[in-house]
Amino acid sequence: MPHDHSDHPHALLPSEPALRVKALETILTRKGLIDPAALGEIIDTYQNKIGPQNGARVVAKAWSDPAFKAALLKDADPVLAGLGYYGRQGEHMVVVENTPQQHNMVVCTLCSCYPWPLLGIPPGWYKSDAYRARAVREPRKVLADFGVTLPAETSVRVWDSTAEVRYLVLPMRPEGSAGLSEDMLASLVSRDSMIGTALATPVSTESGESA
Repeated sequence: MPHDHSDHPHALLPSEPALRVKALETILTRKGLIDPAALGEIIDTYQNKIGPQNGARVVAKAWSDPAFKAALLKDADPVLAGLGYYGRQGEHMVVVENTPQQHNMVVCTLCSCYPWPLLGIPPGWYKSDAYRARAVREPRKVLADFGVTLPAETSVRVWDSTAEVRYLVLPMRPEGSAGLSEDMLASLVSRDSMIGTALATPVSTESGESA
């Protein structure tokens, strides 16, 4: 899980999967099959330029525009395509809404299927065996690990993302956010809240800004 650490000196070295990826990258580069600069640009685009910003804009618009929200929940693909959010790893999107009665959480139990065009590169914990197994078996405990404690009357539904269908959680709009611009609303939306392992950032009642 994301909070596991090791004091072993070898923890300073990259993990074995990271070493294997680096070795594979070196081999492919030497064979002239990939360009490290182009690869770095792709990673930078998804990690820093796309990141979760696209998804946050979608959530903010859904919070602000009831008609947009209704269309998004009914059939997300054409709505997202109209905003330019589509393509590889973003096909066949389904948006699920958090409510006081139901909290949604996304996992990929087989690998790490994830909506890259909306959320960028998946976090390491999303791909971990621990998250993939525990999210289905004990979702409330996993949420507690992330600092999320839900009321007993709120049910938790776990959605299994696949190569055919990917999910985006529409978190509940924070209290006190009425009147905020879409840009300000988007700043309340984190990557984890769109996976379902966090809530939207609360709004300070005094300043009207995110807490």
